[in-house]
Amino acid sequence: MEGVPRAAAREPAKLALVVPTLNEVANIERTLQRIRSSLDPLEIPYEVIIVDDDSRDGIVDVVRKITASDPRVRLLVRRNARGLGGAVVHGWERSEAEIVGVIDADLQHPPEFLPHLWKAMESGVDVAVASRYAEHGSLRNWHPVRQGLSRLAIWLTWPLQKPAVRVQDPMSGFFLVRRDCIRNLRLETQGFKILLEILVRGNIQSVTEVPFSFGPREAGKSKAGIKEGLHYLSLLGRLYRAGNLSRRTGHR
Repeated sequence: MEGVPRAAAREPAKLALVVPTLNEVANIERTLQRIRSSLDPLEIPYEVIIVDDDSRDGIVDVVRKITASDPRVRLLVRRNARGLGGAVVHGWERSEAEIVGVIDADLQHPPEFLPHLWKAMESGVDVAVASRYAEHGSLRNWHPVRQGLSRLAIWLTWPLQKPAVRVQDPMSGFFLVRRDCIRNLRLETQGFKILLEILVRGNIQSVTEVPFSFGPREAGKSKAGIKEGLHYLSLLGRLYRAGNLSRRTGHR
């Protein structure tokens, strides 16, 4: 910064990136290597928090070897708990970073995309979303039926989203958000569509969607299923009821 002493220059915000895992031993080492290779050139303070739901596949041993040589990687193991949303919240609550985020461990979210999200945050927005549905985004290798169900799920969110910060991919599981925007928000821990709740209930004033191509899972099995679909419908119901209550009482 020209004219400002180096010591007075503002330090970059710290990033805490949560990687929720359940039986992802086949992917985790490559995922962490690619995350660090993507974040290191940014020269920012960061930590990568693996939140594992008590997998019994050897992932804990793999991650502990990495944490031994890199203190920026942390491992948290939840006992008797399941759910992506809960794992994300668990990790965020155990960090003091100003910016928090989430990325999948299965490499369907390419870690090399993280610098684009960080650049969006540096511009001053509250949330940066890796979007499959923004212009130039894509869903590679998805069956048309699955794509149709995904678009239907997004359409159901349209009345819930605030018009000023409405996004095309509120179901994304790959995003960054400023902690101040969710500091007093008690997030639902069931299910996996945490971004939608943040957009609807958080103190969000600005959002940027950055298009990306959703990749194929490199190893392991998808955790999505009927149970997660039911959790999503339950979340929608709660958000709609809360919205109706706010309108009746004159608050938004």
